[in-house]
Amino acid sequence: MNSVALVQGRARRRPSWVLGGLSALLLIVALWSLASGAMALSLGEVAGALVRGIAGHELGSDDRVVLMLRLPRVLMALLVGASLAVSGATLQGLFRNPLADPVLIGVSSGAALGAVAMIVLGGGLSGVALFGSFSVAMAAFLGGLGATAVLFALGRRRPGMAMLLLAGVAISAIAMAGVGLLTYAANDSQLRDLSFWTLGSLGGTDWKRLGVAAPLLLVPLLLLPRAARALNVLLLGEQEAVLLGFRPERLKPWLIGLVALAVSAAVAMCGIIGFVGLVVPHLLRLRWGVDHRLLLPASALGGAALLDAADTFARTLAAPAELPVGVITALLGAPFFLWLLLRTRIGEVPA
Repeated sequence: MNSVALVQGRARRRPSWVLGGLSALLLIVALWSLASGAMALSLGEVAGALVRGIAGHELGSDDRVVLMLRLPRVLMALLVGASLAVSGATLQGLFRNPLADPVLIGVSSGAALGAVAMIVLGGGLSGVALFGSFSVAMAAFLGGLGATAVLFALGRRRPGMAMLLLAGVAISAIAMAGVGLLTYAANDSQLRDLSFWTLGSLGGTDWKRLGVAAPLLLVPLLLLPRAARALNVLLLGEQEAVLLGFRPERLKPWLIGLVALAVSAAVAMCGIIGFVGLVVPHLLRLRWGVDHRLLLPASALGGAALLDAADTFARTLAAPAELPVGVITALLGAPFFLWLLLRTRIGEVPA
C-alpha cells in the first residue's frame, strides 16, 4: 500500500464528529461575538434581531447594532479567518513544510504594499464607496501576486525549502520597507488609513465592504479543497506525483494564484493579520493527520473561529477603545511559532 492510500485509509477511519465539532465551535464563537461589545446583549436578543431582520420587521436600536454593525464584521472575520487558514494549509502541503505561511513567504507584505500604494498614490479611500474599495483590493491582489512571482523565480534559481522561506523573509522585508516609504510620503488624512494595514483591523466593516470582499474570498475557499487529493500525492514528492499522473508544474501556479487571491483580498480589507495561516492548520495536522481532504475544511472552520474570537477580544478587552486584531493574533501565534521552530528543522519535510 502506498503512502497516499495509507493517508486516505486513515482518513476514512477519522471520527465523523471532527468537522461537526469544529462547526459547533464556530457557531458558539459567532453567537458570542454577536452578543459581545460595548453594549452587551443576550443570546435571545441576538436571535430576535436575526429573526426580525430576516422577516423584514421594523428594527429597534438593539437590532440595528446586531444587524448593521456586528453581523457584517463577524461574517468578514469568518471569511478572512477561513481564507488565511486554508491558504496556510495549502502552502504547507504544496511546499511540504510546516513553516510555510502567507506572511512568512511575503504574499501578505506584497499585498499590503499594493494596497498602501493605492491609498497614497491613488487618492485614498476618502469619498470613494464601492469601487474605491474594489480598486484597493485589486491593487493588493497584484501586489501579492507580484511577490509570489518573485518568490517562485528565486526558488527556481536555488531550489530548496530553506531558500524559499528565507527568500520570503527578504521579500517581506523589502515590501514593508516600501510601505514605510509610502507612509513617510502620506499626508495627514492618509496616515490613519495606513495604520489600519500595518496593524490589522476589522473596524469599519459594513455590508458594502463585505460585498466586495466576499466573492474574492469565497472563490479560493470553494476551489482549494478540490486540490486535496493532489496535495496528498505531493506529500510523496514531485517526481512521485508525476509518476501517479499529476503535473506539479501546472498545479503550483494554480494553487498559488488562488492563495494569492484569498490572502490579497484579506489584506486589502483587513490589513496584515499574521499567524492564523500557520497556527490553525499545523495544530489540526498534529491532532488529525496530514490528509488534506479533512485538513482543508477543518482549517477553514478553525481559522474562522480563531479570527472571530480574536476580533471579539480586540473590541472588548479595552472597550470602548479597540485593539488591533493583528496584535491579538500575533500574541497568540508568535509563542506557537517559536515552539514550532524548536521542534522542526527548516528543511525538514513532514511525514
